[in-house]
Amino acid sequence: MSLIKSVSGIRGTIGGKSGDNLTPNDIVSFVSAYGNHLLSKENTPKVVIGRDGRISGQMVKDFAINTLQALGIDVIDLDYSTTPTVEMYVKSSGASGGIIITASHNPAEWNALKFLNHLGEFISPDIGEEIRKMAELGCPDVVYADVMKLGQVTSISDAIDQHIRAILDHPLIDAKKIASANLRVVVDCINSTGSISLPPLLDALGVKHVLLNDDMSGHFAHNPEPLPAHLTALCEAVKTHHADMGISVDPDVDRLALVDEKGVFFGEEYTLVCVADYVLKHRKGSVVTNLSSSRALSDLAENFGVQCFFAPVGEVHVVTEMKNRKAVLGGEGNGGIIDPQLHYGRDSLIGVALILMHLATCGKTLSVLKTGYPAYEMVKDKVAFDPSNSPQSILDRVAEHFKNENLDVRDGLKIDLANGWVQLRKSNTEPILRIYAESKTIEEARVLVDKVKALI
Repeated sequence: MSLIKSVSGIRGTIGGKSGDNLTPNDIVSFVSAYGNHLLSKENTPKVVIGRDGRISGQMVKDFAINTLQALGIDVIDLDYSTTPTVEMYVKSSGASGGIIITASHNPAEWNALKFLNHLGEFISPDIGEEIRKMAELGCPDVVYADVMKLGQVTSISDAIDQHIRAILDHPLIDAKKIASANLRVVVDCINSTGSISLPPLLDALGVKHVLLNDDMSGHFAHNPEPLPAHLTALCEAVKTHHADMGISVDPDVDRLALVDEKGVFFGEEYTLVCVADYVLKHRKGSVVTNLSSSRALSDLAENFGVQCFFAPVGEVHVVTEMKNRKAVLGGEGNGGIIDPQLHYGRDSLIGVALILMHLATCGKTLSVLKTGYPAYEMVKDKVAFDPSNSPQSILDRVAEHFKNENLDVRDGLKIDLANGWVQLRKSNTEPILRIYAESKTIEEARVLVDKVKALI
């Protein structure tokens, strides 16, 4: 069906032909290329591996571990885990890198390998391109270890506990204050590793919770992307249980979407805005998001007297910009929260804790908080795209039409207008062109999207 090679790794559907889908050959080639890169930097590298709850996760993990062992590389196996947990464990353990086995928000037939550096951050575009080229050539120069030098595997079971303890030690988190607020939440765990990470976090914070879809089977109860159409059961459960908030995460727990106390979708775009509202009250400094995210964060930052900077889509680009700007907070409008006081990675667990602190200390409900934020409406659309063709001719055609406007070409094409913006870009994770537009009303945003689609 699909195989997508990007700077951070490889993603595809399970089964089918090598090179067209994510097959054992593709897994071994990319892990071999990644391992060879590590071996070029040090003699005895060690790699942390973790996976989400997908049905194919054990199989993909076994291929990855066996390949690393064959290269003579030791492995720390976290098994079921979350993306942010793996990222943090790479750094705390002093490992050389990490592999996260997850296709994030993609449906169950997908899986992926995401490669980390020694800081627990996604590898750079240059290194990613080096690995991709080597894997596509079949790794002809890779030398595997002899039988007496095979890598060893160590299993670790408390990585999520360590992650939670680090959140409890965060300077902006006070578990006693959260517990005293007597909050109740409903959590949609999507039958993946949210079910082994969110409940212990909420227990540690003294928050009552009701769990949905928490059987860890990997059979996702609905489309795993945390969008309004997929979260109707969560919205109803919040009202049924008279909860203060609904929480939805994707299968690897790096994206966070909220439902307010009325059972109304809060909006992925406003997760980062709400967290920033709390953080900037306590820590002044710049914030960073990507070019596809709402202007609401920029407006909020201006109200606090700080700057908001924009980076190309992708965690590695946002993190790079955060470091360059010494930002106190960053993230993406898809519900990704990056708090550098914890680590440089999207993390739903710290996002949940910061939101709970906000609710516990401000005396307002989630719906009331949102009424105080800049109001924008966004339309997210897409069109199918043949990966074998270059999208540049399409971008050039649209750019020509809007040549008198403010154009940003760092990530596809973004057109900033007086009444909003529209962006056209090739997806990093799916064979599609994404068209996002934002304006003060949904009708105005839809007009912008339809205008670009007409040009295409």
